[in-house]
Amino acid sequence: MTALAPQLVVRPEDAFQDFFRSYPVDEESKYRKRLAQIAVSEGRSLVVDFEDLISFDPDLARKLVTKPDEYLRYAESAAISQMKVEDPEYAEQVGRLFVRFRRLPEKKALRRIGAEHLNQMVLVDGIIVRVTQVKPMIVKAKFQCRKCLEIIAEEQEGDLMSGPAGAICPMCKQRSAFKLLEDESVFKNTQEARIQERPEDLPPGQLPRYMDVRLEVDMVDFARPGDRVGVTALVRAQREYYGEKGKLRTFTLYFDANYMDVIGKETEVVEITPEDEKKILEAAADPWIHRNLVSSLAPSIYGYDDIKEGVLYLLFGGVPKHMPDGINIRGDSNTLIIGDPGTAKSQLLQYVSRIAPRGLYTSGRGTTAAGLTAAVLREKTGGMVLEAGAMVLADKGVACIDELDKMRPDDRVAIHEALEQQTVSVAKGGIVATLNARAAVLAAANPSLGRYEPHRNVSENINLPVTILSRFDLIFILKDLPEQEADSRMSQHILTLHKTLSNPEAPFPPDFLKKYISYAKRINPVLGPDAVKELHEFYLKMRAKSGGADAAIAITPRQLEALIRLAESRARAFLRKEVTVEDAKSAIRIMTVSLSDVGIDVRTGSMDIDVIMTGKPRSVRDILQKVIEIVSELEKETGTVEESLLVQVLVEREKVEEREARRSIGQLIKEGVLYSPKPGRLKRTSG
Repeated sequence: MTALAPQLVVRPEDAFQDFFRSYPVDEESKYRKRLAQIAVSEGRSLVVDFEDLISFDPDLARKLVTKPDEYLRYAESAAISQMKVEDPEYAEQVGRLFVRFRRLPEKKALRRIGAEHLNQMVLVDGIIVRVTQVKPMIVKAKFQCRKCLEIIAEEQEGDLMSGPAGAICPMCKQRSAFKLLEDESVFKNTQEARIQERPEDLPPGQLPRYMDVRLEVDMVDFARPGDRVGVTALVRAQREYYGEKGKLRTFTLYFDANYMDVIGKETEVVEITPEDEKKILEAAADPWIHRNLVSSLAPSIYGYDDIKEGVLYLLFGGVPKHMPDGINIRGDSNTLIIGDPGTAKSQLLQYVSRIAPRGLYTSGRGTTAAGLTAAVLREKTGGMVLEAGAMVLADKGVACIDELDKMRPDDRVAIHEALEQQTVSVAKGGIVATLNARAAVLAAANPSLGRYEPHRNVSENINLPVTILSRFDLIFILKDLPEQEADSRMSQHILTLHKTLSNPEAPFPPDFLKKYISYAKRINPVLGPDAVKELHEFYLKMRAKSGGADAAIAITPRQLEALIRLAESRARAFLRKEVTVEDAKSAIRIMTVSLSDVGIDVRTGSMDIDVIMTGKPRSVRDILQKVIEIVSELEKETGTVEESLLVQVLVEREKVEEREARRSIGQLIKEGVLYSPKPGRLKRTSG
C-alpha cells in the first residue's frame, strides 16, 4: 500500500477530513468505521493512531505536534463534518467530537519536559500516584441581568469564572448585577491526576519527578492510583503565586491530556522483539537452563545457590487463581532473608528490584505505613485525595523491602493484608477504597541479637511478629560461619571483583534475564497428574511425621499452597505449560531447605511449623501448659504457690531443666497468665 499525500495546498481541516474519509487508501476506511461505532455507542471521542497520520501526511502530523491547539481544532471540526456524512442525526446531537491521538513515535522522559516543550504535544510514561474527585467545570455560563432580565451567554476559559465585561448589561446598557443561571449553563466533567516517573526509569540516587495531568469529559475516572499509563498530552504552564504579594515570574508545568492508555493492565511492560523471542526459546531449549538462570542472578554475589533459586522462583511467580465463589488465591511468592551483617542481603534486594520486569526497592528504616500502602491527603480545594504507596506502585511486580525488622511495629502491620490478600484497603477521611497490590515481596532482616543464635528459635532470633513470618512462603537464614575452604573461595571472588571491576562470566546478561522473566510470565502452567501425586505424597508424609494429635505439626495447608506456587514458577522458568514431577521435587527440596532452617524446634530438633505460625513450638507450649497445671494443683492446697517449690516439681516430676522451668515461669508472668502477689509467691490471674 502506498501512502496518498495531498497533491495541492489544502486547508488543514480538509486534509484531516480527507484522512478520516479515505485512510487506508486501498481498503475500507478505518476511521469511517470508527465514526460509525461512535454513533452506535454514543461516544464522544475518535481515537487516531498517530502512525496512520504520519503515513498519510507527514507534514500534517508534524504540525499537529508543534501547534496542537490550532490543529486539534481543525481535526475536531473535520471529525464532526465527517460524522455529518456518516450519521447526521448523531452529529447534531453530540455537537462536538474530541479527536484523541495515541502512539506518538517518540516518548519523552518526564524529567526532560521543560520550557522548550510548552504548548507542544508529547507522549510520556509514568505511574498514576494520585487522583482527585470528578468535578463539573463550567464551559458556557449564562447570566441574567437583574434589571432588564435579558440572558447573556459567556464562553469560559482559564481557572477563574468571568462575567459580562464591566458589569454593564449589553442589552439595556445600564450598570447591573448579574445572576448565574446554573440550569441553563453548560458544564463538563474534569479531574486532576498526578503522574510520577516509573521506578525502573529513575536515574540512580534521583528523586522521582511528577506532573499534574488534567483530564476532561470521557477521560475522567479512566485510571486509578497504581496504574501505569502512557499519556499523550499538551504541555501547559500555570503562573505561580506568592501569598498575597502577587504573581511570580516562574510557572508550573502541567499536562492537558489528549489521550491516556493504561498499560499497567497487562502483566508485561518489557518490550520483546521477535529476535528476543527467538533467543529466549533457544536459551530455554538448553538442558542446563535452570543452572544458567541461577548463575545469572546477581553473579557478583558469591554462593547462596539455594537462596538465589528461591528468589528466581519469586521472580517468575506462580499462577493466580480466581475461584467461582469470588475468592482469589495469590500466585506471587513472598520470601524473607534473615542474615548476619555483611552477608550481601541489601545488594541482592537491589539487584532483584532492577532485574524484575517491575521492581521497587524500599528500606524499612525510613518507611511509614502510609508510604508503603496508601496515603489520604487534603488537596488545595479542601477535598480528600488518595495517593498510592510503594506496595500499590509495585502492583504486578516485585516489592523489595530491606531492614523489615527496623520498621515501627504500627507501620509494619500495614503490609499484613498486602502479603496475603494482595490488596491495600483504606478507610480514612471519608475515603473507603481497596487498591490492588499484586506484588511478590522479597524482604530482608537482621537477627535481633546482631548474629543468628542457632540454639534459639527463629521467632526469638528476629524482631518480627509471627503474623508476618507465617505469610512468607520461604524463609532463608544466612549465617556467617568461619569455614576455611568457603572463606578462601569467597575472598578470592571479592578480590577478583575489585581487581578486574567486572562481574564473573554469567550465562545471561541482566537485560536478557529481564526479558526472559517477562516472556515466561505470559505462560500459565497447569499441574500435571505426576506433580499432583508428588505434592500430595509429600504433604501426607510430613503430616504423618507429626505422630498423632499431641505431637508437633510439621506442615500446614499454607505450605502446600506455597509448594504449588513454587512448582508453577519452576515450570515457567522452563517455559513449560504443565508442571512436571521434576518441578514438584525441586519445589519440595527448596521448601525443605527453608523449613530445616526455620521450622525446627531447637529444643527437640524435630520439624515444627508452629515455630513460624505461632512463635512457640509444641515443646514450649507443652511446658507452659504443665506449669499452669501444677500452679493450679498447688493453689488448691496453699492458695499461693512458692516459686522455688514450683521449679522443684517441674524438675523432678516433669524432667524439665531448671533454666527452662524458670524461663517458662518468667514467660507466663510476662504474658499475664501468672502474677506475683508477693515476692517468691505465684498465683494464676483470674479468668
